[in-house]
Amino acid sequence: MTQSTELKLEKKLSPVNVWALALGCIIGWGAFVMPGNTFLGKAGPLGTAIAMGIATLVMIVIAFNYHFMINKFPVAGGEFAYAQQAFGSTHAFVCSWFLGLSYLCIVPLNGTALALIGRNLLHNVFQVGFHYSVAGYDVYFGEILLALVALVAIAGMSIRGVRFAGLFQTGLVFALVGGVLVVAAAALVSDKASLSNLSPGFYRHGATASAGALGGILAVVAVAPWAFVGFDTIPQAAEEFRFSPAKTKAIMAISIVFGGAVYVILNTVTAMVVPEGYASWVEYIDDLPNLDGLLALPTFHAARTLLGPAGLVFLGISVLAAILSGIVGFYMATSRLLYSMAKEKVLPAWFGELHPRYKTPKNAILFVMAIAVVAPFFGRTALGWIVDMSSLGAAIGYGYTSLAAVKYALAEKKPGLVLTGILGTIMGLVFCILLLVPIKTFGCSLGKESMVCLAAWIVMGVVFYRRRSRVRQSLK
Repeated sequence: MTQSTELKLEKKLSPVNVWALALGCIIGWGAFVMPGNTFLGKAGPLGTAIAMGIATLVMIVIAFNYHFMINKFPVAGGEFAYAQQAFGSTHAFVCSWFLGLSYLCIVPLNGTALALIGRNLLHNVFQVGFHYSVAGYDVYFGEILLALVALVAIAGMSIRGVRFAGLFQTGLVFALVGGVLVVAAAALVSDKASLSNLSPGFYRHGATASAGALGGILAVVAVAPWAFVGFDTIPQAAEEFRFSPAKTKAIMAISIVFGGAVYVILNTVTAMVVPEGYASWVEYIDDLPNLDGLLALPTFHAARTLLGPAGLVFLGISVLAAILSGIVGFYMATSRLLYSMAKEKVLPAWFGELHPRYKTPKNAILFVMAIAVVAPFFGRTALGWIVDMSSLGAAIGYGYTSLAAVKYALAEKKPGLVLTGILGTIMGLVFCILLLVPIKTFGCSLGKESMVCLAAWIVMGVVFYRRRSRVRQSLK
């Protein structure tokens, strides 16, 4: 009998731990810079609020499908398990091949984001030692070392037990939310912020001008797979719940609502604080390419304007917590996906081995770490190409889970779930189309470099699947 069948994952995660797992994965570095480089420039403060409300509802509908499938199959692996049970091993492999990359690459992306804190808030303190450039991004030894220390340390913590990782994640998420709320409260009472600055509510210039307010709103809704990826990490840890899977509907819905609220709060606060010399946030956002320092980071500039240096401390704590919670959460999600695939013999049994004492998928975690520690040497630009491409994995996961929900809901005669399943399947397909088909109004399709990475990943998947299929046939 192999180790993976003798041992089982331990049921140590509470509802709060799981909520923190999801929200910590949803909110990352991007939430703090997207007001300036994406949201305001596409839709404006009111347009973004409406778009995030729509995206939140869409994700909650998809979450209902996840809840249904978690209750049917409360096992690690999530989307892989659902696709396999509903449609067979080939579909399960396709789903997990793309979803696995989506989870895996976010681990080093968060690791390299630590360097951005040093660059933007700590006067480049980690830019020491040798350095070189990759795709226009300057890579410094000090920043590489910072990422490596975080990635290795969190891998070790993840191996030592899911309970400790869950508690650590929960603490980080409370710090994340707390910092954001402090800055939001300051915006409400400070005379340096004004609701009148939110006018105009919609952005009517640049790429979305011809499409008007509706085009801007849809352009922000289109980034929902990237903005909300993380709530779907919940089913990956289903075997480790110490509560009924029935509670996951509320947990996922609350994490999605919190995530949407954080995006809206940060975006609104950013628009409420207009620097001197600018008539409106529109002029400020249009001038960002010509600015540097904190002025080039509108959300951070707003925090400092509202609270002085303390504002940067509070927002810095939130950013650090967001980055670290993303590493913890996606280590857990990726390793559980690999563990589940090994149990079903899609991957070698090595990935399914559990630590004899801590009952965690140690080899899967070490594999994720081994891949993650290579990425910082290539800089964030090259890594960004892969991350952009991997957004497709989240959309595919949404689609497969929703389609599986349709199949089982039809068999069980549950019309409500048939409807949410159909809607989720359609939205998963729409998100895939938006990523693959260039539509100027939305501006969210994959770039040339990401398309090349996608093609390479597909070829690798075909080769791996054929070889693995031959191995499995030989073992029969």
